[in-house]
Amino acid sequence: MTLTTARIVFLVAVILFTAVTSWTDLKWRRIPNKITVPMCLAGFIWQIVFHGGPGLLSGLYGFAIGFGILFVLWMIGSAGGGDVKLLGALSVWLGPALTLKVLLASLVFVIAGTFGLLVGSMMTRGWRATRRRYGRDSSGTAREAKDGHAAETSADRQKRRVMAFAMPVALATWSVLLLFRQQW
Repeated sequence: MTLTTARIVFLVAVILFTAVTSWTDLKWRRIPNKITVPMCLAGFIWQIVFHGGPGLLSGLYGFAIGFGILFVLWMIGSAGGGDVKLLGALSVWLGPALTLKVLLASLVFVIAGTFGLLVGSMMTRGWRATRRRYGRDSSGTAREAKDGHAAETSADRQKRRVMAFAMPVALATWSVLLLFRQQW
């Protein structure tokens, strides 16, 4: 495989984007719009400049898959808004096939990372402290919603998040790029 200008731009953009979003998500538990929106627009420009109309369609299909799946997860409370924008922007660059591979690989990294963090927490803090930290009512207070069930705010969900999602996405992206070099 030869490194063309298109591939160099692709690799630099995708690797830097995933590294920076991982850092911001780990440090602040946020992925800023000022990073995701320009990356998404740059992805469409890259697709058009280097691949023309078919590239634009690939970027749109990738966006629909990456953004769409994470948007559904965000709607049911299982993903953050930054995660949705992260996958949306990244998917424009990756196209539909690589996006699906990254999503599946991300799931593997999330499961492995979450399992490792929880086991580590139980070994160092004990079962009860881990349950208090990551359990449904980690604040220790019960809030009642109108229907009598405990209400959980987005701040509550953020506190009990075991790990930032951008790091598994970065690891998955880098792994997929290494394993499927012929597809990019």
